[in-house]
Amino acid sequence: MAHANGNREGSATFCHILAVPYPARGHINPMMNLCRSLVSKKPDILVTFVVTEEWFGLIGSDQKPDNIRFGTIPNDLTSELARSGDYSPDFLEEVLRKMEAPVDCLIDQLHPLVSTIIYDSYLVFGVRIGNRRNIPAASFWTMPALVYSVFDHLDLLVQHHHFPITLKEQGEERIDYIPGVSSIRIADLPTCLYGKGLSVLNRGLEAVSCVSKAQYLLLVSVYELESEIIDALRGKLSIPIYHIGFPIPYFKQLEDYNIPSATNDHLQWLDSQPKGSVLYVSQGSLHSASKAQLEEIEAGLRLSRVRYFWVARKEASRFKDSCGEKGLVVPWCDQLRVLCHPSIGGFWSHCGWNSTSEAIFCGVPMLTFPIYWDQTSNSKQIVEDWEIGWRANGKMGEDGLIPREEIAELIQKFMDSEKEEVKELRRRAKELSKICRGTIENGGSSETDLEAFLNDIFQSQRN
Repeated sequence: MAHANGNREGSATFCHILAVPYPARGHINPMMNLCRSLVSKKPDILVTFVVTEEWFGLIGSDQKPDNIRFGTIPNDLTSELARSGDYSPDFLEEVLRKMEAPVDCLIDQLHPLVSTIIYDSYLVFGVRIGNRRNIPAASFWTMPALVYSVFDHLDLLVQHHHFPITLKEQGEERIDYIPGVSSIRIADLPTCLYGKGLSVLNRGLEAVSCVSKAQYLLLVSVYELESEIIDALRGKLSIPIYHIGFPIPYFKQLEDYNIPSATNDHLQWLDSQPKGSVLYVSQGSLHSASKAQLEEIEAGLRLSRVRYFWVARKEASRFKDSCGEKGLVVPWCDQLRVLCHPSIGGFWSHCGWNSTSEAIFCGVPMLTFPIYWDQTSNSKQIVEDWEIGWRANGKMGEDGLIPREEIAELIQKFMDSEKEEVKELRRRAKELSKICRGTIENGGSSETDLEAFLNDIFQSQRN
């Protein structure tokens, strides 16, 4: 049975927001960061944050503002599928099939009445529920604006005979006809447009097509980084679009908070390293490189003789004993805090949007090693548009692997702070960091759009 957890049900409030994230870590965290930002600006907001009972068990004890409470729904989703990936076809279908009814039921049990729904764009039932109940709905897009625009202009790819995609034949071909998107290789388009990714393409297209039925679109993007794309989308969509900034917990850098004791050793190790000397390595929380490629990465790191800090997740025990004096391998860390540490000089990244956002916010250049979904497009922007990184997967062998010798040579060059091209990368990364931090200050572009969204939903409440 659906139920709400918290003690604010009877509180007087002008706005009660129902936040419905996709039930995976890479979506729950951005939605929670948004909700924290909203309630920090207006105390007369109450947020009911919807999670499954399993997720409530994982995050229910996390610190959060008093005016954010959890609303739990039955744990009918298959845990094994959930762990297989954010967009595994079977899990995505199960989420869309099983979540709508309990979320709808939960709304009937909440007090005060829900006045706005913020739903993850992939949970298209969010806008159906909103329209059925006459509650304004905001679509929350958790990837960059570039990816939204590609989905929204698939007809142009078809028109120019670039879809369906034959990656082997078309991969290096470049296109420049998607409004606002600079010249991009076919190979850098989201991976759901070809190969195995096609199994979830229809759901991505559905998410975008349903945005026009919502009342608002929230982009977790910084206007200064994707201005032409955002402007093009504003010219096409009839609903308001708000670029609300990166979906990261930047407030952690602006306030005191307790660091889990397990990370203290990591920070002490970083404290002992020279400034800008450590390569941070992480492949994200879900998908990772193949076992064979991970072995090449591990060997390449050792061969490079560069200091490195590797968050290897479940592979940590496998690699931690072979890293020598120059490396540290751990299963988990507070990534934002580590990236902001002065000893970090670069980031070997899978280019997930959350990780990309954190790296830019912290001013750290990237070696891009994308694996799936939007990561290929993010890599393109990092390397070509923002010029704050190099591709790590440029020289693959016949077996489809980047050999350890190539990895070692690339890392050595990337971390050589005496090289002019590396100095320029680091300078550019710090410049973008300064720009992006400025957007969340008073009068900044992200701050202004977040305020505009709040004003609009309050105005809708009054009407």
